[in-house]
Amino acid sequence: MPTIALVNGPNLNLLGQREPGMYGARTLQQIIEGIQQAFPDHHFPHFQSNHEGELVDAIQRFGAESKGIVINPAAYGHTSVALRDAIAAVRVPVIEVHLSNIYAREGFRHTSITGGACAGVISGFGEEGYHMAVGHLLFHH
Repeated sequence: MPTIALVNGPNLNLLGQREPGMYGARTLQQIIEGIQQAFPDHHFPHFQSNHEGELVDAIQRFGAESKGIVINPAAYGHTSVALRDAIAAVRVPVIEVHLSNIYAREGFRHTSITGGACAGVISGFGEEGYHMAVGHLLFHH
């Protein structure tokens, strides 16, 4: 059973209640369940943390155990060299996802430090961005 890991960064544990007009009304657990339902023949271990070092550990662990990683680094995507280095160090493809269009937001969000180490970046498609990333990793890698 092919495995794609889902790694989610800070404040994504608040999805469904945090700025639903920007991020949607569904919780992170509902998004994960939707992915599992859409791709029932695959396994999706997942991890969320508000702590940068824990996310680095998860990337390293999943990089050794999975076919690929879908990461929503959230705000750390704009600030974390440590996450970028962890992504670059793993031997599996990583796709970065952002629920909102980072280019339609504040200027400091227009740069993704982590995105440069990823196979691709999907931004602005809400929950569907996760599905797009998973589909690409399963069927093109």
